[in-house]
Amino acid sequence: MSSEQVNLENAFRYLAALESGAVGDELAAFFTPDVVQQEFPNRLFPNGARRGLAEILDGALRGKRVISAQRFEVQNSFAHGSQALLEVSWSGTLAIALGTLDVGDAMRARFAVILEFREGKIAAQRNYDCFDPW
Repeated sequence: MSSEQVNLENAFRYLAALESGAVGDELAAFFTPDVVQQEFPNRLFPNGARRGLAEILDGALRGKRVISAQRFEVQNSFAHGSQALLEVSWSGTLAIALGTLDVGDAMRARFAVILEFREGKIAAQRNYDCFDPW
């Protein structure tokens, strides 16, 4: 199996872990200790965000208070060298009211994520998130 195929498999496993609610060590296992996650400006983070491993893990815990369930549907995927690119449709069931959405409503987004792998783990992640109106 090529390194590109391994990276894509790891990317799909990562999304599956997020979908199942992975936090703590289970989630940390996907990342290098020096990972950098960059989220470009979007409706939730108008100024974007830059996170290291501790902030990623904290965000996953905080997210569980906002989203009771989530689903990732990969629309397209591509790998080259150490990078994997995924085009994803996402939906999350809200555990709190947000904007015009009530508890139990689905929030939806489409996003592209670029994952850079080092030795099978995510060393960098760049998200381009486009949320449906709410």
